[in-house]
Amino acid sequence: MSIFWAVVLFGLLIFFHELGHFVAAKLVGVKVLKFSLGFGPKIISRKIGETEYMISAIPLGGYVKPLGEDTAEEISREDTARAFNFQPVWKRAAIIIAGPAFNLVLAFLVFTAFLGMKLPVAIPELDSMTTTIDNVKEGSPAAKAGLKGNDTIVAIDGVRVGDWSEMADIFSKNPGKELRLKIKRDNAFIEVRVTPEPVKVKDERGREMTIGRIGISKKMNATVIESGSIFSAPFKGMQAVYEWCVLTLEVVVKLFTGALSAKQVGGPILIMDAAAEAAAAGPYTYFNFIAIISINLAILNLLPVPVLDGGHLMFLSIEAFRGRPLSERILAAANRIGMFLLLMLILLVFYNDISNIIVPWVQEAAR
Repeated sequence: MSIFWAVVLFGLLIFFHELGHFVAAKLVGVKVLKFSLGFGPKIISRKIGETEYMISAIPLGGYVKPLGEDTAEEISREDTARAFNFQPVWKRAAIIIAGPAFNLVLAFLVFTAFLGMKLPVAIPELDSMTTTIDNVKEGSPAAKAGLKGNDTIVAIDGVRVGDWSEMADIFSKNPGKELRLKIKRDNAFIEVRVTPEPVKVKDERGREMTIGRIGISKKMNATVIESGSIFSAPFKGMQAVYEWCVLTLEVVVKLFTGALSAKQVGGPILIMDAAAEAAAAGPYTYFNFIAIISINLAILNLLPVPVLDGGHLMFLSIEAFRGRPLSERILAAANRIGMFLLLMLILLVFYNDISNIIVPWVQEAAR
């Protein structure tokens, strides 16, 4: 069932994204040759009017192919006025930006539906994702070491930690072993030593195991948006989308600066696993997960990286400023760099998926 719920999730995200490109192209008068959900060989296709609609074999993407997107494509004289590469900058930019915009529309529709049904939408504060301590349990190893609320644990035994789960995992795996912590407190750095207390717990199979705990809790602050009526729900829905966009941008910045660990970045395997868990928790959790992933997709797609929508917008901005497009040689080189960066990101997320999901699963199965 994990695959089923993941396919539904990816299908919705891709459909809305490509629908944005498609609708914008139609609105500005560009001819659309193909609309595909998925990549690779087509499974089902049907031509309606001038567009071929397809479902393709690999459900991890999709595309809209407008006439003239490929500069080497031969275009008849009568079709020139409807070719993508013959359009003014603003029309091409509108088509490109509409994809991420429709992902935001999907999130807006989900949040508005929730709020119209008097269900709240919660947006966690960034501190809830970091290693900032909220409370220290009295008499715990953390209290004995001198840790206080609002301290931020920066490193353990010289290894930088950027998120709470990574840090907690280190404490858990080192019961009874003294650890050296680098702490940020009031813009100053101090060093303390703490020994996680051995605690006996039971795993998901009911077997007893010993883990380490130091007696701290994390901040769980969140902005909760509620709607008093169905009429205010759309406005509150827009607020929820805005708040999630701000949070996503803050997370992206902290990932690039190292304030959050890159181990938090997950790929298709993690999303499949999370989608199944969200679906098992109920429709509210599942569709909330879809809305959040849709916002993340929109923001990441708008980053100024060649081959992403944001990269295309960057090139169009340069073209508008210069009055002419960049040369094919420069565009090709930039796209090669973009593909390399995208490949590195893909390798990172698959490495994280394997480290965080597959390896623990194999180890558990081998016990």
